[in-house]
Amino acid sequence: MNRDQRQMQSSRPAMLAGYTPLAGVPDELIGEDGAPRPAWGELISALSAMAPAEIAGRHAAAERYLSDAGVFYRQYDGEEAASSRDWPMSHMPVLIAKAEWEEIAAGLTERADLLEKVMADLYGPGSLVSGGHLPPGLVAGNTEWLRPLVGVRPRSGHFLHYLAFDIGRGPGGAWWVLGDRTQAPSGAGFALENRIATARAYSDIYARAHVERLAGFFRRFRETLMEMGGEAEGRVAIMTPGPANASYFEHAYIARYLGVPLLEGDDMIVRGGRLMVRTVSGLKPVSVLWRRLDAGWADPLELNEQSRIGTPGLVSALRAGSLSMVNALGSGVLETRAMLAFLPRISELIDGKPLRMPNIATWWCGAAEERAYVRENAGRMTISGALSTRALFDAGETMAEAARAEGRFDRWLEEAGAGLVGQEAVTLSTTPAFAADGRLVPRPMSLRVFLARTATGWQVMPGGYARIGRESRPAELALQRGGLAADVWVVSPQPVQPDTMLPKEGDDPLRLQPSALPSRAADNLFWLGRYIERAEMIVRLWRAWHVRLAEQGAADDPIFGRLEAHLTSRGVLLGNGIEAAVGPVLRSAIGAAAHVRDRFSLDGWLALSDLDATLSEISGTLAPGDSTVRGMSALLRMIAGFSGLVHENMFRFTGWRFLSIGRDLERAHSMARLLADFAAPDAPDGALDLAVELGDSTMTHRRRYAALPTRATVLDLLALDRLNPRAVAFQLVEVGDHASYLPGAERTRQSSAFQRALLHAQAGVQGATPAELTTERLNAAADEIAHLAVLLGDAYFR
Repeated sequence: MNRDQRQMQSSRPAMLAGYTPLAGVPDELIGEDGAPRPAWGELISALSAMAPAEIAGRHAAAERYLSDAGVFYRQYDGEEAASSRDWPMSHMPVLIAKAEWEEIAAGLTERADLLEKVMADLYGPGSLVSGGHLPPGLVAGNTEWLRPLVGVRPRSGHFLHYLAFDIGRGPGGAWWVLGDRTQAPSGAGFALENRIATARAYSDIYARAHVERLAGFFRRFRETLMEMGGEAEGRVAIMTPGPANASYFEHAYIARYLGVPLLEGDDMIVRGGRLMVRTVSGLKPVSVLWRRLDAGWADPLELNEQSRIGTPGLVSALRAGSLSMVNALGSGVLETRAMLAFLPRISELIDGKPLRMPNIATWWCGAAEERAYVRENAGRMTISGALSTRALFDAGETMAEAARAEGRFDRWLEEAGAGLVGQEAVTLSTTPAFAADGRLVPRPMSLRVFLARTATGWQVMPGGYARIGRESRPAELALQRGGLAADVWVVSPQPVQPDTMLPKEGDDPLRLQPSALPSRAADNLFWLGRYIERAEMIVRLWRAWHVRLAEQGAADDPIFGRLEAHLTSRGVLLGNGIEAAVGPVLRSAIGAAAHVRDRFSLDGWLALSDLDATLSEISGTLAPGDSTVRGMSALLRMIAGFSGLVHENMFRFTGWRFLSIGRDLERAHSMARLLADFAAPDAPDGALDLAVELGDSTMTHRRRYAALPTRATVLDLLALDRLNPRAVAFQLVEVGDHASYLPGAERTRQSSAFQRALLHAQAGVQGATPAELTTERLNAAADEIAHLAVLLGDAYFR
């Protein structure tokens, strides 16, 4: 460090005291002259004026937002089951001046056009291979080159519509492309969440920092998707592998943000060359499908026959020209690491000029001279499998390192031959990140930048997200290896205009196709309602058992035996504890909700998660008697809170109807069984009081009958009273009301099997007197109600 640089450092803002870039490594904050880059001025000055406690509080606000929003990713540790992890956010954004970003955008736009041309050739004339510009083995031997798609022209006229590029700044200060993401790029949803969290932490700074907004990028892409649909009946949808996928949170988030349905492979079927979605209103056409799964898994009929997450016949719909795919099946071939070795030459061939933004130096190890180069320069290169999955890339690199260590690298290189690709090991630029003690320290970083095709050409998201290493080693950038994610601010010298997802003044609004509820979503909402109601009754029964234990001190009264027998008939064993009793039911509810994250409110999801977490926390701490009673009462209040959220906040659309029907049928069935056991002529003393307690109707019974419970009063209140929300009759009336709004319930149509069975069940209960409601008749009513669920499934969920 020379004298001028030392003086520059001494005059820096307090926040940068001790911040020293690594020797020979460019830094995003500190320029070559040792001074902070102008784009960072506003942020650094503001942070320097804050006390450490204030900065920590702002970071905590961002963390609370991410936690409340349920932002997570799945971490894979080489095991079959993946664990959900909190989103690992770096609280210091990466700032880039708008002028520099425009250069980045121009280079990536040019590259996107080149990839489109390469894709068109690989699935068209094949001149790049026949002309010797690409090795035949690199294409034909690549599992991502899908032969069934050769000759299939996209309906939209383009193979690529949505791309991402991983880029980094190298030692010379220039930006390099580290990798092309053309298959099903992920991360845009996380970029949005990073932006919201960061803007929340630095709301006052963000408002005056002239940061380019992200919403316009998504609004224009959504408009393009709608325009691609063309026909009035066509629908736009996002295809996801399902909740087990690492990026499922993002899939659901983007679907909600864009206002389009999120579909799994089983939701769709191909009929007559058209892709259709199974809905509760019948089959509806899909014209545009944004797939978020690898192409090979999309169609088990023509691609990977082992796939259980695809839609059979999907390729035939593309071949028929009735479906536009984002991105085209087979585009994963462009992600092959070895392809980077040929793109510079292909750019010269096709466009007559070198790439504006070059990619990291890469060598295809197929030719003898290139293998010799790799042998001579192996110490500064990474060497990986070229035609394999990313896991095999890493395996190839591991094998190369082992061969070097054992002194057999030359022989291994010759044996591996054309199956390898070598890349120059580049030291990436650093960016400031907060250390645990609150200091700013330089950490290596790369950017993921997103591009979307619109009617006017490629649109580049003015930002994206940065991957930050926890240590100084670039290998730590990957989130799966402990890396962090940071927001990227593109800073303009002038104030920026606010931008939203709403159409601009004067624009023609695009009306979305009315949403038809997919059958799978209806099924999951129905079972969500059932599981929550089932969990509530188990908790009530558990509490009732321990209330009596606390009162009597010992479980030697016959009522305990009747309670235990009733729980056992529900598959619940007292000896296994409350976690074993309720936990599986709550996990099933969460699983059902996970399949409809795009349709389910954030507050509802958090309420479910809190309920499950509370159960886990208290299950091992409850002593028999009063302690368990208090714990169960707390759980009941949380369940009531969830039910209140659903009732008060969910739009009264078809999905809410199915959720409510599930809850109503479960409650009616549960109450009929409960009355059959506890209002039976041979029930022990106290059983009628217990039934009223479990029906949450103690006060109502006292006011209405002014007498101790009798079999007649209990059955009148809990079976026949259509004003009591716990009564069987009330629930069946509610089911009928909800069912009248379902597709196919029009009065002009003949009654369905479900409707006829519902009328029969209603008459069987409402047409009886308390004396006529024998144990046998109550059990028969419970069986009828259970059969209603089967008939509903046959009508709407198949």
